[in-house]
Amino acid sequence: MNISRPIRRLLPSSLSASLLRLAALFLSAYALGLSLSPLVRERGLVDLAGLRLGHWLGLGVWLGAFLLLDRQTRRLLPNRDPLLLPLAALLSGWGLMTVWRLTPYFGLRQTIWIAVCSGVFLLGLHYRKQLLAYLRRYKYVWLLGGFLLTALTFFFGTNPSAPEPRLWLGFGPIYFQPSEILKLLLIIYLAAYLADQQPLTRGWLPLLAPTALMTGLALLLLFVQRDLGTAWIFIFIYMLLIYTVAGKRRVLLASLFLLIIALVAGYELIGLVHQRVDIWLNPWADPSNTGYQIVQGLLAVASGGLFGRGPGMGSPGVVPVSHSDFIYTSMVEETGLVGALALLAMVAFLCLRALRISLHARDAYQRYLAIGLAAYLACQSLLIIGGNIRMLPLTGVTLPFVSYGGSSLLASFIALLLLCLVSDDGARRAAPTRQAQSTLVLGNLILACFALAAIVTAWWTLARGPDLLTRVDNVRRARSDRFVPRGALLDRNDVVLSQTQGAPGSYQREYLVPALGNVLGYSHSNLGQSGLEDGLDPILRGEHYQPALSLWINHVLYGQPSPGLDVRLSLDAALSQQAASLLAGQSGAMVLLDAASGEVIAMASAPAYDPRTLDQDWAKLSATQDGSLANKAVQVAYPPGNALGPFLLAASRAAGASPELPDDLGFWVNERYFGCNRQPQNMQSWPELVAAGCPGALAQLGLGLGGDALLSLFSNLGFYSAPSIPFEIAAQNMPASLSRAGAAATGQDGLLLSPLQMARAACTLSNFGELPASRMVLGIERVDGDEHWLQPESELATLNALPSAFAASMAQQLGNNPLGIWELSARAFDAQGRGYTWHLAGDLAVQGQSNRCVVVLLEGAHPSLAQDMARALLAGD
Repeated sequence: MNISRPIRRLLPSSLSASLLRLAALFLSAYALGLSLSPLVRERGLVDLAGLRLGHWLGLGVWLGAFLLLDRQTRRLLPNRDPLLLPLAALLSGWGLMTVWRLTPYFGLRQTIWIAVCSGVFLLGLHYRKQLLAYLRRYKYVWLLGGFLLTALTFFFGTNPSAPEPRLWLGFGPIYFQPSEILKLLLIIYLAAYLADQQPLTRGWLPLLAPTALMTGLALLLLFVQRDLGTAWIFIFIYMLLIYTVAGKRRVLLASLFLLIIALVAGYELIGLVHQRVDIWLNPWADPSNTGYQIVQGLLAVASGGLFGRGPGMGSPGVVPVSHSDFIYTSMVEETGLVGALALLAMVAFLCLRALRISLHARDAYQRYLAIGLAAYLACQSLLIIGGNIRMLPLTGVTLPFVSYGGSSLLASFIALLLLCLVSDDGARRAAPTRQAQSTLVLGNLILACFALAAIVTAWWTLARGPDLLTRVDNVRRARSDRFVPRGALLDRNDVVLSQTQGAPGSYQREYLVPALGNVLGYSHSNLGQSGLEDGLDPILRGEHYQPALSLWINHVLYGQPSPGLDVRLSLDAALSQQAASLLAGQSGAMVLLDAASGEVIAMASAPAYDPRTLDQDWAKLSATQDGSLANKAVQVAYPPGNALGPFLLAASRAAGASPELPDDLGFWVNERYFGCNRQPQNMQSWPELVAAGCPGALAQLGLGLGGDALLSLFSNLGFYSAPSIPFEIAAQNMPASLSRAGAAATGQDGLLLSPLQMARAACTLSNFGELPASRMVLGIERVDGDEHWLQPESELATLNALPSAFAASMAQQLGNNPLGIWELSARAFDAQGRGYTWHLAGDLAVQGQSNRCVVVLLEGAHPSLAQDMARALLAGD
């Protein structure tokens, strides 16, 4: 007895049912994750009424529909490809759960469409014996009918979600997009016509002319309607079908050449194509407007990482049209690169199964039909996935079986039905095909394209992901801030400067010392972070200095960081508020440092903003040009002018240089003449000339030192290095040489310094010539409650910038004995002629005593005011 035939019949049925059961298990687990996600996201602080449950209805309908379809296909199509239905079932079920997760309204509609599409599939099974023949026989009727339906949208077209484009026909609450079905009708027509011309005996013109004409009519309709995504799919389908019929690679190469020409012509002639290509090339140019959708899609992909945020744990709804055009990014965000690879593999495998079916098709018509359906599924999937990950320009098509859309889902189910019929018919009467080589080339091409999509997805998730997620327009960070407490900022005496208040789901940032807004910065859901809130963000957000296990658990369970850690700053809240009060009504900055440790004790910038009223004031703040949003103490650089004098004189004496006193106390720099700040009392005293701010004297000192020594001095004083504090600042690049030593010594020849850089240099006069390391972070509270004290990331030790004796002597010569301090008033001008006032002051260096130094920078000529402000802050009154 021959038992091989019964076994062959048993295996496909068993395989199909087993795979369907696996799909049901996966989707059940996914649905359970969606239901529990609100409980997990809010860390248990939600009642049962807040759980997601609606999608279980969708899962039940999906399960019932595909169990019935599987049973009927096993009974009526015993020799069909057993993998087609399980693949389509998993794709459509996964897509259904994702649509339910994004918007229950569309999830319910998609559930209804799955039921309707399953009914159409069952109806097709009922007419299985004559369906393929009827489609072939009346190919012109079907295609013309599709043309007419599509043409009706010119007169009765509508759009259920936007004014344009009007590609749908509306029947009450039901909307139907004719161009989706037109794709299949064109494939049926091309397959039937090309099969009728076999064997090819009359040359290529009779073969190509009618097919090109019909395809051209379809493209014309779609271009007029601005349905460019469908138009590109038509072009690809026609190109690939003609190639498989011809079996010659030159046809494929010629088609690709014509495709490139069409793309260039479309870019030059069609405004919509031009816009989409420009957005594709550089979405970052306008990420809040034209590039918003693609940028947010890439952020969703980056957020997914390797394993994803988990069902219901991401924020895919941030991306516009995430349930349809951008459903791929939604799925990647919550299932990660692993889910993306699984999805790409399933779609690619479905296309390859269609090509395999074509190789064993009963005749040329069914062979071309299967190839056309494979091309349709591959091209449409690659266009939408490629658009989501910036591999291709956006086209606005849907992902077969997955995206929301009744018309698209119906077209996918009809394609599935036709493939099942062809595979069942071909399995009984298999015949060799002459186009096997071209079909294999097509299969390799499809595989390569899906592999490229996988590589690009991996690039965005793993390689670029960490950088992308730090972008200000990544709203997922702001949403995490609502559920995870952010660490507090404390001053050196544990006074709270800013902290998080509220409950999970409604945390808000509270700013207790608004006068320090420019220094502390803000953490805002829409505006991102600035200042110390930005520089210390990884610590305050709970991403750094956390146990690895805690980070992993919070990421896996909640898709969120660990609770943030408190940071103790070197700032003294009272002194910083005093500095801000002194600067009120002015434009400039103040910095007070510990001369030995470099700790920033006080810092203020003016004009300032109030972080508590950013929403109301943002439009005004962002429109002004007065630097209200910047911290001028560290983020704005100014010409030092004659404030360089004390350092030049100390270095010159240390080097043993004896320059002659200048005949002209002024100096020409870049065709501008600069004079002294005041008339010197003693024209023969170098310290007096330096105190009077005479540029001619400074230039003479610079010439006496020489370019190399002057460059070394500037470098030792920290003029070419960014202070190691948690601000986003950039230092001026160190030049290879100073060819104009005299002009450079005047501080008017291109050198720019921030007030903090000037304050560090000034501290050398109060610290025996040692340049202190700058510090703003004293400690970080660890998870166990203990405090972990930090050293600056760089400049761990002080640097000898000036010889001790000469630095102390210079301070004494600038000293004000009644106050016990040294001080210097200086001025500078920028290239536009705007004037600035510097005032440097500090305690006279005393061993074993805590010495401090202060720098005031005012925009404009205010020497007396700057002096009073520096003295007041240094005295602490």
